[in-house]
Amino acid sequence: MTHRVVVTGIGPVTPLGTGVRELWDAVLAERVAVGNVTRFPSDGYASRNAAEIARFDPSAYMERKRMRWTDRFSQFAIAASRLAIEDARFAIGDGADVGVYIGSALGGLAYAEEQHERFRAHGLEAVHPLLAISVFGGAATCNVAIELGIHGPNVANGNSCASGTVAIGDAFRAIARGEVRAALAGGCEAPLSPLVFGAFSIIGAMSRRNDAPARASRPFDRERDGFVMGEGAAMLVLERFEDAIDRGAPIYGEITGYGLTNDAHHMSSPHPHGDHNAAAMRSALDEARLVPDEVEAVNAHGSATPLGDRGEALALRAVFGERVERVPVTATKGQHGHALGATGAWEAALALLALARGVIPRTVNWERRDPDCDLAVTAQALAIAPRIIISNSAGFGGINAALVLRQVA
Repeated sequence: MTHRVVVTGIGPVTPLGTGVRELWDAVLAERVAVGNVTRFPSDGYASRNAAEIARFDPSAYMERKRMRWTDRFSQFAIAASRLAIEDARFAIGDGADVGVYIGSALGGLAYAEEQHERFRAHGLEAVHPLLAISVFGGAATCNVAIELGIHGPNVANGNSCASGTVAIGDAFRAIARGEVRAALAGGCEAPLSPLVFGAFSIIGAMSRRNDAPARASRPFDRERDGFVMGEGAAMLVLERFEDAIDRGAPIYGEITGYGLTNDAHHMSSPHPHGDHNAAAMRSALDEARLVPDEVEAVNAHGSATPLGDRGEALALRAVFGERVERVPVTATKGQHGHALGATGAWEAALALLALARGVIPRTVNWERRDPDCDLAVTAQALAIAPRIIISNSAGFGGINAALVLRQVA
């Protein structure tokens, strides 16, 4: 590693709000953006809650022509990228030495479902002529590159619910090795369609607390019963430390370590002992040249699934030992839901804001301690300035990813 890597821009598009100020204010106000699904009829679904973005106008971020070429997941990515660039006051230049790294669990699958319905009802002539180039996994990265004139590495990954974190980690490594001077990195997801949503409902992964949607997502709580699906994106501007200093850029924090493992156990259930999730966090700490005792807070995956939260709690105990009962652990999915590939990027952004603003948010909807999740879950916001935070993610297929974030000294 030849370069230090810092984050100078954050571009969130979330159910809680768009842009840094809206997102951070909503998180600190403990607002919950979960309600019953309105995007499509959900009668007969076991789970009927979602975190929807009610008002998203893509024309605020791109020309009409680009809107015709893109579906919702790419539009989220473009909007988040523009917000991040603006926030960082970053000049792309000729774009040859800037990369784009985006994770998305499902890509344009929901849009493909919509077009399939048109095909079945009206035949091939009714299908959008650009369907083939709108829904593949790399469409978002390519559309961001085209929209912003970025010619460097263009990498999409589909590593399920960890894919946003993986994208940030890959971008961090590319900059640290000197392959690019800067990158846009994060995740995007637009999964709210009848079949996609229903598929997750069928496997019992989502909360069935339909009569109280605002209390449905309950990370680490004894009464948790599954996640709530959301949508949106977050992109970060990563760049070399020396470049950020030279141009007087705002710096949220530094990325110093990245770990990636796989449980190799089951497609939908995490390893029951959390060993490989723990290994990802240890790997990130090793790269950061830190020991667990130096970590002052954890931004947890906290999906609010019974098995997922238990496995993550065991992983954290394996990393921190008895100290896990004192290290603040926050999980924000109770407010913004779980937007699959986008969520790790949301959570990395919130961890960076906690570093920069000196506040660790409360874990909303955590009310009753679960003996299987014996952690120092944040029952209230903490006005402390952590120097080092781990942001942890996990996903279907047993994928585990972790980032070490720290204040810039």
